[in-house]
Amino acid sequence: MRKALLLAVILAFAAGPGQAQQKSVKLSIATGGTGGVYYPLGGGIAAVLSKYLPTVDATAEVTSASVDNLRLVGAGKADIAWSLADTAWDGYNGLGKFKEKTPIRSIAVVYANKSQWVTVEGTGINKMADLKGKRIATGAPGSGTEVIALRILEASGIDPDKDVKREKLSVAESVNALKDRKIDAFFWSGGIPTAAVTDLAATPGLKIKLLDHIDAIPNMVKKYGPLYVKGVIPAKSYPNQDKDVAVVDVWNVVVVNEKMDAKLAYDITKTLFEQKLDLVRVHAEAINLNLAAQYDGGSPIPFHPGAVKYFTEKGLKAK
Repeated sequence: MRKALLLAVILAFAAGPGQAQQKSVKLSIATGGTGGVYYPLGGGIAAVLSKYLPTVDATAEVTSASVDNLRLVGAGKADIAWSLADTAWDGYNGLGKFKEKTPIRSIAVVYANKSQWVTVEGTGINKMADLKGKRIATGAPGSGTEVIALRILEASGIDPDKDVKREKLSVAESVNALKDRKIDAFFWSGGIPTAAVTDLAATPGLKIKLLDHIDAIPNMVKKYGPLYVKGVIPAKSYPNQDKDVAVVDVWNVVVVNEKMDAKLAYDITKTLFEQKLDLVRVHAEAINLNLAAQYDGGSPIPFHPGAVKYFTEKGLKAK
């Protein structure tokens, strides 16, 4: 799957300007697992930056996603990273899984992650309360998915350590485990559609179920702040998904180290927004990269000065 995704990204981009020039700036982009959205879109960002910035050679790296991504950027081991907004808030403030403040800044708010509690017919799970006593997967260790999963469970009156048998699996691993009936359900926080979930939904002999869980939002907001909002996964987003599902949304942000050169951060930000259509060719969620909405509250942490300079040039004002 990883090779296929990389090939798709490569084929999406024709040879661009500046490729004959010296690529003196090497950029590492921390993404996520191969079954999610971060990885292909991260590959798209790498391709766009390498194509349109003459001195840049960018590479997308597979990671465990948000938590690890922020640690990598903070330690200078990655230059650009995807993160869930709530995880970015924790990292910026030294909360939760972060023992100290992480020196990060946003350069773009891209799309909303859909919190997805996934099971199949035959497990006896029809609502959140039915997860009690079941074996579930809550995301890869070191991922933002795991952070949100535990918060939703807690806000739904389910103790993650006592009421369920919990596995720490990536979305691709979770899908395989559910197919093999080694788990009863799993949680995933990602864009729509997510390739691994599509694969599950299209599996002959299985009928996918997605659980409504917006009742958790008031408790989540009360404890963690206004990082979570009501969202919907429309019917037919996945094969054999018959109805809309009411879910928790949280925004995805692209972050860099606060010490990144302002000119480089400006160039990266400008390229992402002005070559947006190239990213849409890689994954449909890129259509949600909306310049006018950057100051609408999707990023709980400050923007990098290089990004602010670009936004100001385009007439945006902080709200």
